[in-house]
Amino acid sequence: MSLAFLHAHDGAEPHSDAVWAVSWTAADTVLSISADGGIKQWDSVSGQVSRARAPHTLGLVSLSVDPAGKLALYNTLEGLTCLWGLEDGEMRGTFESYARSGDLTEPSWSVSLNPRGGTYASTGGSGNVTIHSAEAGSFGERRAVLTSGRSKFGMCCKHSPDGSRVAMSSEAGQIYVFDLASNSLQTTYSSHAMAVRSLAWSADSNLLLSASEDKRLILHDVRASPSGKPGSGAVATLSGHSSWVLSTDISPDGRLAVSGSADKTMKVWDLGARAAVSTVQDTGEVWSVSWRPKPSPHGTAGAFVSGGEDGLVRWWRSAGAG
Repeated sequence: MSLAFLHAHDGAEPHSDAVWAVSWTAADTVLSISADGGIKQWDSVSGQVSRARAPHTLGLVSLSVDPAGKLALYNTLEGLTCLWGLEDGEMRGTFESYARSGDLTEPSWSVSLNPRGGTYASTGGSGNVTIHSAEAGSFGERRAVLTSGRSKFGMCCKHSPDGSRVAMSSEAGQIYVFDLASNSLQTTYSSHAMAVRSLAWSADSNLLLSASEDKRLILHDVRASPSGKPGSGAVATLSGHSSWVLSTDISPDGRLAVSGSADKTMKVWDLGARAAVSTVQDTGEVWSVSWRPKPSPHGTAGAFVSGGEDGLVRWWRSAGAG
C-alpha cells in the first residue's frame, strides 16, 4: 500500500525562527511554539493566527495540550513553565522551575499535562520525572519525583492518553515508563543507541512509539513485560530516515504513524505492516509533526501538521489510498 499526502496550506504568519513543536488540538486549532520565543494558535481551515502571546526572551522548547484543546502547557529554554487558556487567552499559571526551592532545583526541559487534569510532569537534567500541581493556586508546586536511576538528561516526557502512565526518554537512548498510581518505575526500554527526542502514545495507551537520533523509530507494547535485555518490549523497528528522527505521532485510529526528520522529510508508516507508505519532502529539518485528532473521513488517511527549520507551520492532507 502507498499513500499520497498533499500540501494543503501554510500558516499565514510564519515564526521568525524554527518551529520546535506543533500540536493539532481536539478543538481543530493548531498550536505552535518556536525558537523565536512565540506561541501561536492557528485556525486550521484558513491558516490564520487566531491568538498569540508576546514572545518570551528565550525560545520555547516543549508543548503539551489538554485532551479538550482548551489548555496549553509550554516551557522556555531556561525552564519557565506556563499554562495558557486557549479559549480566553488568559495565563492560568507560571512556574520558574530554575528557581532554587530547598534542595530541589530542576530546570524543566520537557513538560506534559496529565490528561486527567490537576497535575503536569516535567523532566530535564537529572533524568528524573517531577510531578507538579497544575491547579491555579498552587501551579508548579512539586508533588512527587519519579526516579529513573540514571542521571542522563531527560529529552521528552509524555503522559499516556488514559493518564495512568508517564513515559520519559533520555539522551542515552533509554525509555522509562512510570505507573502514576504507585509513582513507581514500571518498565525500562533500551531499544535505542542514541538520544530519543520524541515519544508518541496510541489512543488506547497500549503502544508507545519512540523517535531517535539513531535514525530509527521503535514501537513498544507496554502490556508486554520486557526481559531486561536490550530491545525487549520492542515489537517493531521502523527504518528509512537518513538522519535523526526528531518527532513522531500516531494517528487517532492507531493504524498510521508520522515522523519528522533532520533529513528534511516526513514519513507516514503503516504500523500493522511495519512499513513506510509515504515520504513527503520538506524544505528543511522537520522538528515536529502532529496528526489531526478528529477521525478521518471514510476512505482517507486523515491529515497532519508539521513545523520545522523554516519557521512555517504546514498542513498536509491525505489524497486517499494509492
